[in-house]
Amino acid sequence: MHRALLWWVVLIGLPALLDGPAYAQVARNRLWTLIESCLEATPGPGASHCHAPRADDVPDRDPRCMTTTQVWAQTAAHVAIRDLKMCGCAAPFVHGLALPLARISGIEAAELAVGIWPFAWRVAREHIPDEASIALVVNSKGRRTQDQLHIHLVRLRPNARDRFAHGLSGTVATLDDVWSLAEKLAQQHAFEDYGVLVAKGQQGDFTVLVGSAKQSLEFEYTQSTCR
Repeated sequence: MHRALLWWVVLIGLPALLDGPAYAQVARNRLWTLIESCLEATPGPGASHCHAPRADDVPDRDPRCMTTTQVWAQTAAHVAIRDLKMCGCAAPFVHGLALPLARISGIEAAELAVGIWPFAWRVAREHIPDEASIALVVNSKGRRTQDQLHIHLVRLRPNARDRFAHGLSGTVATLDDVWSLAEKLAQQHAFEDYGVLVAKGQQGDFTVLVGSAKQSLEFEYTQSTCR
């Protein structure tokens, strides 16, 4: 059986083999396991736990895309990788993830990743040259599938900006202020759980859009899949 096909069979079959809580725990730790075990070009001591070994030169439409990790950029604090949603897709579709290398569950964490928004934007610009079409998105706790903080690097849907005025939004001069503004907007509307979308503003600033736990900003405003 082809390796990529086998991977999908495993994913589809897991719920039947494991009970709900056990499956949820395994699936939701996938990104953290990747950070711990899969980022070294040369396999290290934790490589036995790696489900997708690093292979930066594997193309998006290569079947091995589903079973490898492509690193786009890495610093001492953050890493950006190709999302699995790019596998099988043709250019110019883009979907990446920016993650902290520290263990941070998500937007509900008491201490969030410092500097991750500027990092994510720099990486996004390398893959999406038109800044006006870049969207960075963090899903709410209720809408995400992984318990490791991650920012989606994607394109806005056509006319997505036309709907910004109908959402809960504000602007920041620098990306380092995104977390504080998002928290302020969420508190103003008593959102206990919320998602955040960041896009380029019209005055050289950045627009920060906050959505309730009932919303998926990723799916409502961005081109998150190629199909």
